[in-house]
Amino acid sequence: MRLPVLATKGDERPVHLRTAHYDHRMDFRLLCVHAHPDDEAIWTGGTLAKYADQGATTAVVTCTWAAGTRRAAELERSLDILGAGAPRLLGYADARNAASAPGAPRFVDAPLEETVGRLVAQLRQFRPDVVLTYDAYGGYGHPDHVHAHRVTLAAVEASGYDQLYPEAGEPWWPRAVYLATFPRELVEQHYESLFGAPPGPGQALMGVPAGRIAVHLDVAAWKERKWAAMHAHESEVGRGASMTLLTSLPEPARTQLLSNEWYRRLPFTEERPLSTTLEP
Repeated sequence: MRLPVLATKGDERPVHLRTAHYDHRMDFRLLCVHAHPDDEAIWTGGTLAKYADQGATTAVVTCTWAAGTRRAAELERSLDILGAGAPRLLGYADARNAASAPGAPRFVDAPLEETVGRLVAQLRQFRPDVVLTYDAYGGYGHPDHVHAHRVTLAAVEASGYDQLYPEAGEPWWPRAVYLATFPRELVEQHYESLFGAPPGPGQALMGVPAGRIAVHLDVAAWKERKWAAMHAHESEVGRGASMTLLTSLPEPARTQLLSNEWYRRLPFTEERPLSTTLEP
């Protein structure tokens, strides 16, 4: 089965993450915010590898798991494969694994002022042109993913205000936030192959309607790097999870899933003349 080819509205082909005239700058800076080690490879691995190879500076903030744990070491190997620098760990505990950061609060329980402040410090230090995180459903509803989405949007906005978190560095506003997602039509097409049964009545599905997607990146040239980065997370491979689901798919479907990444786009700096009316 072939996946639908989605393009940015008004274009006929899959396109680049865009920030007006910033598209092809060699000093383009891209920061991903993810909940757990392995999410950087599963959700944005092709994007990270593609942009690193094209000369961009890329990095990943991971909200859970602490330095010194096995999964933090696996994250370091994955980021090396993807060309995304050293781990940037916020150090909170996974909502479902207290041992992920002994003595630290769960990411979902920590005070919002604190979590946003830690991420603001990362934004002001790295100063990205664009930030990538999950859609509002967190991809598939995991509480850490949903919370990462919320904290990221709050931090991106707060990062540009000199009145907020003055100790965290000079203010900085990224130009846009991209939300990793899937076209709902694709999820419906492959749901039974992935999960062994059709969705139940009223069951929430991943993704958004295809018309709500702004960018479709063809990352086929980087799918082997993405797959290798996913396999760097040996503990996750061993316990199953997303890796098992992907491995269970027929080869053509798995290849096409690894070869495509989709995003919604939220602009965060105004690129139009000042308006005197509220416009949709």
